[in-house]
Amino acid sequence: MAARSLWAVQRLQRLLASGAVSESRGWLHPFSMATQRTAGEDCSSEDPPDGLGPSLAEQALRLKAVKLEKEVQDLTLRYQRAVADSENIRRRTQRCVEDAKIFGIQSFCKDLVEVADILEKTTECFSEGAQPEDHKLTLEKVFQGLSLLEAKLKSVFTKHGLEKMTPIGDKYDPHEHELICHMPAGVGVQPGTVALVRQDGYKLHGRTIRLAQVEVAVESQRRL
Repeated sequence: MAARSLWAVQRLQRLLASGAVSESRGWLHPFSMATQRTAGEDCSSEDPPDGLGPSLAEQALRLKAVKLEKEVQDLTLRYQRAVADSENIRRRTQRCVEDAKIFGIQSFCKDLVEVADILEKTTECFSEGAQPEDHKLTLEKVFQGLSLLEAKLKSVFTKHGLEKMTPIGDKYDPHEHELICHMPAGVGVQPGTVALVRQDGYKLHGRTIRLAQVEVAVESQRRL
């Protein structure tokens, strides 16, 4: 604005100077209506000098730079918030995984406590003060306690997806069976099948967690 005002003043001075020359030659008065109108039209119609162009361009660039700087600050703030949120999610996920490792078998352990209670009550039947005539009654209580313990264990295993394998008569599978030895195939026993189980195997939700130790039947060699 200052540059534009300076340009207008300089223009007016040039017009006044040209009016003074005209008066010395007997022309129109410098402050006549025609001269003022002509000066006003010249001032309004003439374009500003080219020297003001870079100043306007600089102002436009400064405004654009300020706008870009604000956008950068906004994006930086959003990025920092996203990083913070991601870190919080990672920490919560890690905490959940650690809790799952520690308390994942909580339900299973709670059911085993009931089994331990049954076993403890069964062992209480063997007291030091028991009389010889009470041995029969004691053995009956122990048998009942062990039967109840076995039934409770099977219930706990079924509830948690733990299944005992029964491979008798099944074809030998190295992914489920551990071969201990071979034995001659008897009557009705197919060679290559499990004939005897030394130790039971178990599966958890269909995945083998302990191989069954087995003996596999083979064809008996004919004697000459």
